[in-house]
Amino acid sequence: MSATFIVPPFTSDRSRGRLRVEVNFKSRTKDSFVGIDLLTVGEVAARSGFASSALRFYEREGLILARRTEGGQRRYERSVLRRLAFIRAAQHVGLTLDEVRSALSRLPASRTPTRADWTKISRSWRKRLDSEIDALVALRDGLDSCIGCGCLSLKTCLLSNPHDEAAEDGPGAVYLPEWLREPVPADR
Repeated sequence: MSATFIVPPFTSDRSRGRLRVEVNFKSRTKDSFVGIDLLTVGEVAARSGFASSALRFYEREGLILARRTEGGQRRYERSVLRRLAFIRAAQHVGLTLDEVRSALSRLPASRTPTRADWTKISRSWRKRLDSEIDALVALRDGLDSCIGCGCLSLKTCLLSNPHDEAAEDGPGAVYLPEWLREPVPADR
């Protein structure tokens, strides 16, 4: 969007011409929210790497907040970019949508979250991530040996799980950490 203004010359020279000034307005706007730098859906999508449809989904789920212009268009505060980065990282480490929602609900709604706010959130799931890291290392280091799944296809299975004795301990690969044997929730 641009506008053209005709203004008198700014010099003491009394030239007869007028100065033509063009002003280009970027799509980012302060809208009717005084003093707040708001981003459009497209700007947030481009900066965060999420599709616009994902932004709308996370808004419906209560994970992010959008304001509306008088024309009904969504506008986001810059702090939403940090929330989206958190959502993406949480997805990669296997947190469920409910866990993400719970963590984000502890952030203040009245102001941009501080480093201390984010530290409190990370403490709540740090222990879980540490145990998952330990389990993944064990999985990585043990995949070439018997995992107690009942296949009995490796020579080590004959020693570690003779006659599938591991079946008495339950279904699945019982030598793996328990959380790796649980069904994966549909929202992951």
